Amino acid sequence: MSARTTPPFRADHVGSLLRPAGLRAAREDFAAGRIPADQLRATEDAAIADVVRMQENVGLQSATDGEFRRASWHMDFIYQLGGIGQAPGNLSVMFHNPSGDIEYTPAALTVNRKVGLDHTIFGPDFEYLKSVVTTAVPKQTIPSPNMVHYRGGPAMIDPAVYPDVEEFWTDLARAYADEVARLAALGCTYLQFDDTSLAYLNDPAQRAEIAARGDDAEHLHLRYIKQVNAALAGRPEGLAVTTHLCRGNFQSSWAASGSYDFVAEALFGGLDVDGFFLEFDDERSGGFEPLRFVPPGKMVVLGLVTTKVGALENPDDLKRRIDEAARFVPLDQLCLSGQCGFSSTVEGNALTYGEEVAKLELIVKVAQDVWG
Repeated sequence: MSARTTPPFRADHVGSLLRPAGLRAAREDFAAGRIPADQLRATEDAAIADVVRMQENVGLQSATDGEFRRASWHMDFIYQLGGIGQAPGNLSVMFHNPSGDIEYTPAALTVNRKVGLDHTIFGPDFEYLKSVVTTAVPKQTIPSPNMVHYRGGPAMIDPAVYPDVEEFWTDLARAYADEVARLAALGCTYLQFDDTSLAYLNDPAQRAEIAARGDDAEHLHLRYIKQVNAALAGRPEGLAVTTHLCRGNFQSSWAASGSYDFVAEALFGGLDVDGFFLEFDDERSGGFEPLRFVPPGKMVVLGLVTTKVGALENPDDLKRRIDEAARFVPLDQLCLSGQCGFSSTVEGNALTYGEEVAKLELIVKVAQDVWG
């Protein structure tokens, strides 16, 4: 098997990484007014330079900034879209783990004016990342446009602003297309849309919640696929785009379960991306059978290595699972990664920095053994 020189890579990772203690302390100091913004930024810069070196040293071909400047993987981006604001109260998302349940309560969303883009979101962040990589391709992660809608639903859209909801979808796609073009103009060649919605919709309990709020739960995934494609319709030449689907990742907990069967045929056959990062670390994700719908030319990054606990997987077990997946999609279309990020929110998952590095080293070693 040949090595890959374009994203996604044989050994890859989703994006977020555990925040160093010093960075978390600086964020707290800034929030409390004890340090100015430029001091926080300098602390972030140093931490990002260090974590990029770590990614390159373990042998990864892509490097992110670990999402070190964010509190959460999606809300920090969404609130910067023109027209999207915080509403009174909180959203409530229930997460589960073997010890019980925990609640995630981000601020609620509202669409209070026409959606648009007035600046390149994360533009300076990407430029800094690009300046500190040496061997790796700088990878930028942003939430999918679907996440703007999935979190708030129809109730977040002011009918006085959008009496016709189709205008909202059009404006949202245009704003994202603008963001994609702006990032590419800064030199981004590897962009990832993170999207829990298309994984959550595989869960009958999630679909019941969506139906209860007034959405067409049986067909919402088709709308979401259409929206991503609209956002990417004019993407520049040379920009590789992937999407990452998981069922929730908050302090080593998850929100949804279910195989990819419900969305698989429409998703894999219809979404205009170069690769799919898919969660497959435990039985919640189901089997590999839905991969039979992946067409030639599309890459699948198997998220076989869990980022929720520090215990290291057996390399031979990972290789056997890759072989199982290869029954449904050719081995040359497969890659390996963690099932999600290590720190989707600033709190991070329940493992140490050393365990995080060991997981990334394992991914690289197994990928080398399988694909050369």
